[in-house]
Amino acid sequence: MADSTIGGVPHQMPYPHFGVELGPAPAPDWVEHSTGFGDNRHRGHFGEQFVRMLAVAANIDAAQRDRDRVGVDWQLGHPGRPGTHRFPVIEAQVKCTSSPLIREDHIAYDLEVQHYNLLAGQGYDVPRFLFLVLAPTDTITWSHATPDRLLLRNAAYWVCLHDKEAADETQKTRRVHIPRANLLTVDSLHGLFSETYRNLAGVS
Repeated sequence: MADSTIGGVPHQMPYPHFGVELGPAPAPDWVEHSTGFGDNRHRGHFGEQFVRMLAVAANIDAAQRDRDRVGVDWQLGHPGRPGTHRFPVIEAQVKCTSSPLIREDHIAYDLEVQHYNLLAGQGYDVPRFLFLVLAPTDTITWSHATPDRLLLRNAAYWVCLHDKEAADETQKTRRVHIPRANLLTVDSLHGLFSETYRNLAGVS
């Protein structure tokens, strides 16, 4: 069933099937010779490109950091609209998981404290967000191409942590609750450029 709110793409796989293999699929011959296929680095790269595809569909420019030292993977921006803030920019840290803790109204994710503290609190020049991409455990099912469309599984969610206090750095991780209502779509991605998040981040 298509959902007009996400551009006619069929509904995402409902709970509790996130992270569950979609069925046995024989691996193609090239997988055997593809170094690093399915490892954590590969999974992380898929998550980043998942977000980039959404940004392209939303006509939003996405620039990747040369070095990962400020806690974000993508800087996103667009020219702005008449009567609004010109050339708005946001930043996003992207994580990808195949083993999310799905609850009734949120997704629980354990984020390293170092990364958490680069997103939490105020005093930022640019609003920052955590984007969590949920991908199947079977990497062969991450995408499916037909003459009509390219399908990427499964979905991405967002959360803003500017209203949270920094975590104790003696801890290893900090659990983040990402509302399941915060599905990342073309429309919701544009919504993250609103003045609400600039004010929450303390942007002057």
